[in-house]
Amino acid sequence: MKIAIFGAGAIGGYLGAKLAAAGADVTFIARGPHLAAMRENGVTLREEGRETVVHPRCVGDAGEAGIQDYVFVTLKAHSLPAAAPDIARMMGPQSALVTGINGVPYWYFYGLDGPYRDRRVENVDPGGKLWDVLPPAQAIGCVVYPAAEVPEPGVIQHTYGDRFSLGEPDGSRSPRVEALSKALIAAGLKAPVRPKIRDEIWVKLWGNLCYNPISVLTGATLDIITTRPDLRATCRAMMAEAQTVAGALGVRFAITLEKRLDGASEVGAHKTSMLQDLERGRPLEIDALLGAVVELGEATGHAMPACELVLSLARERGRQAGCYAG
Repeated sequence: MKIAIFGAGAIGGYLGAKLAAAGADVTFIARGPHLAAMRENGVTLREEGRETVVHPRCVGDAGEAGIQDYVFVTLKAHSLPAAAPDIARMMGPQSALVTGINGVPYWYFYGLDGPYRDRRVENVDPGGKLWDVLPPAQAIGCVVYPAAEVPEPGVIQHTYGDRFSLGEPDGSRSPRVEALSKALIAAGLKAPVRPKIRDEIWVKLWGNLCYNPISVLTGATLDIITTRPDLRATCRAMMAEAQTVAGALGVRFAITLEKRLDGASEVGAHKTSMLQDLERGRPLEIDALLGAVVELGEATGHAMPACELVLSLARERGRQAGCYAG
């Protein structure tokens, strides 16, 4: 089994290092000083007070990797359209693309029963180009829960979490998803196969669609966003709108809205990834986390005034900071 990690930064690096340590045939596709350090010194994984050094194959060009059985993509959603042609170079007829990306995935409506079947989501797949370059029939959904960072080139610091939930868009327990799950479990990770992966995508997205843009607008950490009455009320309004839209698409939430808010507050004074990106001058994931949700509201005929308001403000905040091009 050949596995490539495209965009082997924090999460991809953690996943790839765990797989490599378990003896899997892993190739990292990376760039810059991070790639140079991994080639020279291997990949150092720090977790639970110990260090593990592995030496996977590391390349700077997807063409060098060759055709893979599985290609994990752990980029930010807005980076995927530009990267798609390179990713496609590793995809053969039997290859699987595992999308460990936050937000609404580009393949969301692939094979989905109902009036929206095979609809493209413009906010994550402008012009439907991803759908054409990376056929959704090859996609496996993945909801990523670990937190990690790259404190220095070639080093991955794992903070918490070890679950990568997997699911076929059609809900089947296919041989390919079962084999992948076994490989991740053998590497010491949790990798349940979900019959309704979209339900789990929405539970994670439920928080991201409000916490992230609100943090960009206010500079507040999760504990403040979820406990200050006015900010919590804004989150609640946005989440309620999103739940209505998701319900119209057949999604069922395994937890309550209040429990989702309480879970985030327990994380404490944590800066969301979007706030961190704003502070570092990096592009913001606004469209995948919130723009796509508003688009789904328009598609299903459900008004989303709270989400639309926060979306417009977050986009302008991003423009003013030079972190959002639209």
